[in-house]
Amino acid sequence: MDTTGTVIRGANRDTRMTDLGDPSRNEVRWQSARVVAIEATTPRIKSFSLVPEIPFEFYPGQHVDVRLTAEDGYTALRSYSIASSPFETNRFELSIERLDNGEVSPFFHEIVAIGDDVEIRGPLGGFFILRPEDIGPILLIGGGSGVAPLMSMVRFQCGRDKAVPIALVVSARTWDDILYREELLNGESSIPHFGVTFVLTRDVPRRLLDYGHRIDATIVSTSLKRLPRLPTRVYICGSNPFVNAAADSAIAAGISPQIIRTERYGG
Repeated sequence: MDTTGTVIRGANRDTRMTDLGDPSRNEVRWQSARVVAIEATTPRIKSFSLVPEIPFEFYPGQHVDVRLTAEDGYTALRSYSIASSPFETNRFELSIERLDNGEVSPFFHEIVAIGDDVEIRGPLGGFFILRPEDIGPILLIGGGSGVAPLMSMVRFQCGRDKAVPIALVVSARTWDDILYREELLNGESSIPHFGVTFVLTRDVPRRLLDYGHRIDATIVSTSLKRLPRLPTRVYICGSNPFVNAAADSAIAAGISPQIIRTERYGG
C-alpha cells in the first residue's frame, strides 16, 4: 500500500494511468514465470507475485493456466485469476487457496519458493472481464479466493484518472479469512466512490455495515445504496454454491440478469 492509499501494488506510483494497451493482441503461449514474492494473505490463501519471461497485457478478470509436470511426465493444470492491476506490466499476482485434495495448490503452498520458475499460459478469458470503455457504476461480489479477479478490477479502477464508482461485497468464513482485508479497508477510507461490505458466515461482524450470515437480497440491496445509481454491470465470482446464491440474491434485489457476469471455481 503506498502512502496515498491507492490500492495499486507494484505499478508506477507517481503517475496515475488512464488506458491499457490491447491485450487481445497477445500471443498466448506457454512460458516460464519466476516467483519473486510470496505473502500469506489468509490462513489458507497465499499470494504469489510472478515475473513472466515475456510480459503481457491483460484485462481485469482474466486468468492464467498453471501447469506442473512430474518427472514421470504426468501433468496437472489449474486456472487462477490474476489479482494484480493490469497497469503492472512486468509482473502479475495470483492468490491461491490451499485445497487439501488438490494437485496444484498444495505444491504452491508447501514447495514453491522465491526464485522458482513455474510454467504458465495466458492471459485467458473474454467474458468475465472489465474493459477500459466499460462505464460504471459496478457491483462486485466475491466469495473466498473468488475475490482475486475482483481485486484486479478494483486496482485497475484506482489507477485511472476517471474511476467509476464501485461497491464490493466480500464473503468469507471469518474476519481472518478475508482476502486483501487491510488493503480494502485502507482503500475504502481513501478512494472516492468505493465501498466494501464484509459478509462473515462463521463469525460476528466487526463493523456496522457488515453482516454475520450468508449473502442474501438484503445485503445486495444495502450495498447498492452505496452507489450513486444502479450498476451497469455486476461481477460475481466464487464457488458454485456461492455464485448461485449471490446471483439469486442480486436478481431478488432488482438487478437485471442481463448485466450479471459470473465466474465459478471448484466442482
